[in-house]
Amino acid sequence: GYAVRFEDTSSANTRIKFYTDGMLLREILSDPFLTKCDVVIVDEAHERTLRTDVLLANLRRIQKERNSNERGDRKGKGKMTLRPLKIIVMSASLQADKFSRYLDSAPVLYVKGRQHPVKIFYTKDPQEDYQDSALRTFFQIHGGKEPGDRDTFIDLIRVYSGQEDIEGLASTIRLYADQLPEGSPK
Repeated sequence: GYAVRFEDTSSANTRIKFYTDGMLLREILSDPFLTKCDVVIVDEAHERTLRTDVLLANLRRIQKERNSNERGDRKGKGKMTLRPLKIIVMSASLQADKFSRYLDSAPVLYVKGRQHPVKIFYTKDPQEDYQDSALRTFFQIHGGKEPGDRDTFIDLIRVYSGQEDIEGLASTIRLYADQLPEGSPK
């Protein structure tokens, strides 16, 4: 499931839940020990914002309290046992040692990424309708591939200024894809 502003798709059966940093901070306000979470993964930690910094400070506090294993309940009527909280901080360009020190000498793992060949194509002339141009280019590349060819996976990257443009192109691609001749790669 996921939680973004004004939308939460999780249920009692949800095992993995994606939050924005702001939504996770809001969750901490209602559940100060994050009792429903065993692991929190903070991705793209190098894109630091005030919310991310506040989130990491709270996660550090929660981890220390939960990992001490016993906490007084909110009403002071005894003790409750909480499972340890694991925090994973991920980044492709992070100064990992600083975060490790901040999180009490947490272990640092370096995972070598895989690089795939990238072909970049440019138009000779400026395009009046970049949406139409992106659509035509997508289907030109897509149409030249054989069904089942594992080496022909396409990532078409185009920088758009907003969600409306992205959703518009995705909708148009689906519309055209549904009209492709039978036997065309999907």
